[in-house]
Amino acid sequence: MQKIAEERIERLEALARDAVKAGEPDRAREYVRLARRLAERHRCGVPRSFERFTCERCDAFLVPGRNARVRLQEGSHVVVRCDCGETARYPYR
Repeated sequence: MQKIAEERIERLEALARDAVKAGEPDRAREYVRLARRLAERHRCGVPRSFERFTCERCDAFLVPGRNARVRLQEGSHVVVRCDCGETARYPYR
């Protein structure tokens, strides 16, 4: 069951990315919420790319330059800021 859930989460990530490119941010937000709920229910993690490009506060799928600002900060991390104001920091890796 967990393998099926992981495959479905990956598919929802692709659908969210396509929805944002098509100009449907609300549909992408629903895909993100569904993927997170699936991950919680089946106790499996979401892929790193999915985790890094979704907003924790508003569940938006982030596209740099469109609804997110990405900056490299001295030290060793990347700062991603969503339009809603949520900020996430990740190491360079």
